[in-house]
Amino acid sequence: MAERALQWPRQPLLNVWADDLTMDELLARLASSGGVVFTVNPDHLYHLQHNPEFVRAYRSADIITVDSHYVRLALRLLGRPVANRLPGSDIVPALCARGAADPAMRIFLLGARPGVAQAALESMNARAGRALVVGAHGPSMAFVDDAAEIDAALALIEASGANVLLVGLGAPKQEIWIASVRHRLPQVRVMMGVGATIDYEAGAVRRAPVLLRRLGLEWTYRVATEPKRYLMRYVRSSKFVWWMLMDRLGRYKDPFGGAAAPQAR
Repeated sequence: MAERALQWPRQPLLNVWADDLTMDELLARLASSGGVVFTVNPDHLYHLQHNPEFVRAYRSADIITVDSHYVRLALRLLGRPVANRLPGSDIVPALCARGAADPAMRIFLLGARPGVAQAALESMNARAGRALVVGAHGPSMAFVDDAAEIDAALALIEASGANVLLVGLGAPKQEIWIASVRHRLPQVRVMMGVGATIDYEAGAVRRAPVLLRRLGLEWTYRVATEPKRYLMRYVRSSKFVWWMLMDRLGRYKDPFGGAAAPQAR
């Protein structure tokens, strides 16, 4: 008998939505049905008000988790509570822990600087105790605009036998790219945009201390350690507070239009 589709709360979030799953529910859904997973944060919400390609990519996702204490707080203030915050940097280790005992899971890493993805592969496989990650590729900076390089990367992924693809190209590149190629990789059941998680797994970038993460202050650590990369990003993305206020007052308007969020499936 076919497994019944899992259901979970899905809350409107400006011009996309937020799915409220526990980690166990997410992993069970991916194991049973696969899907494309994006993790929304204030920076993504900024791009979703300015980039129509990004909006189309986001609306093609199967699951959107909340990757921000502040987005979760804003949703609560709007009367749309989301109990679970599932950032990519937590999902990937949990997925790998499950994959360590599941010989059917085979992961490919795409992204990060040259050599970093390979270092992440070695670290993740050592932790899993098996060849869980079957391939890794750090593409060039021009990757998403180079059809020949994309074709070569897709060939690598297909040849590896991977059925899980973790893409760390940064937003909005990774989400737009995933949406554009998912139909070309029918053997890959799970695709996810993971941002800097490949760097974390490789040990190339350190995450904030656990206490700062629990307090929702990981952004302060990022700004302090990489100000050129993160300071203006966080200043810019703070505009989401204004859009959420407009939503609370019934005055938010999606700049690109579009239908209501699809039902969870």
